[in-house]
Amino acid sequence: MRGIAQHEAARNLDDDAAVLDIMGQKIILTHDMMVEGVHFASHANPADIAWKLVAVNLSDLASKGARPMGVLLGFMLGDGQWDREFALGLKHALTQFNTPLLGGDTVRAGERESPRSFGMTAIGMVDGYEVPSRSGAQIGDDIFVTGHLGSAYAAYILQQAQKFCPDILLDALHRPNPQLKLGQLLAPHVGAMMDISDGLLLDAQRMAMASNICMKIDLGAVPLLREYISHMGDDVDARTRAASWGDDYQLLFTIKPSAAVKFMGQRPITKIGTCMAPHDGPLLLSMNGEAVQLPEKLGFSH
Repeated sequence: MRGIAQHEAARNLDDDAAVLDIMGQKIILTHDMMVEGVHFASHANPADIAWKLVAVNLSDLASKGARPMGVLLGFMLGDGQWDREFALGLKHALTQFNTPLLGGDTVRAGERESPRSFGMTAIGMVDGYEVPSRSGAQIGDDIFVTGHLGSAYAAYILQQAQKFCPDILLDALHRPNPQLKLGQLLAPHVGAMMDISDGLLLDAQRMAMASNICMKIDLGAVPLLREYISHMGDDVDARTRAASWGDDYQLLFTIKPSAAVKFMGQRPITKIGTCMAPHDGPLLLSMNGEAVQLPEKLGFSH
């Protein structure tokens, strides 16, 4: 598709969203899909699916520091009760994030059973500052993340094992919150920023490669909820899994140390590493001062 997407707004399809400049006004466009059997199970709560569809799209806008202007929905009609529950979840999410539904399309599934699939396009706007990309990280920048990571992973594992799962972990899996306000606050000050959807390690590698630098990440600094640690552990393996599973929908960003000072202690952000000159590879891991080997799988590959 990169050979087709030649417009500068497409950013070579290497970013979280397209950035369309219309007479100096930056319009942010992104599209995500959710497919049964890939992104959600057939028995999943329809309202949760709708919420997550909204959240994953708005998370892309958050990574650009954009204000949501609206969404377009592609919806596959099916069972009436299921559709009504989906619609209630959709309304709840859009109300929560103050985002209007502007239109879209519906299609009724054929006679043969086929997996449900939904698509959403989110539209945002950026005012008065350069839109962050993945490629702006520089040597000497600090690496930060927002919120906590690994919570969705823990919820998934606990549910699969039919074990008790705290609500705070379940919410991270089924009803994530895109970091819209924090993205808007950070965007004018960051070097690079993207949302963490496919796993911290994989997304950090993508950012490092796009920026032609090496990211050194301290696994011991990766922020985990105490509920995660209680159920999943706090050793190297537990922290590596938290950093490589995905579904976090937090923000990964780089920033000059001098600029980071104003945010420290006031916002839910954590420094997890530094940007270095290109090394043996784009990503290095450590914990407790010792090097940690990269896992075979860094995250979710599409």
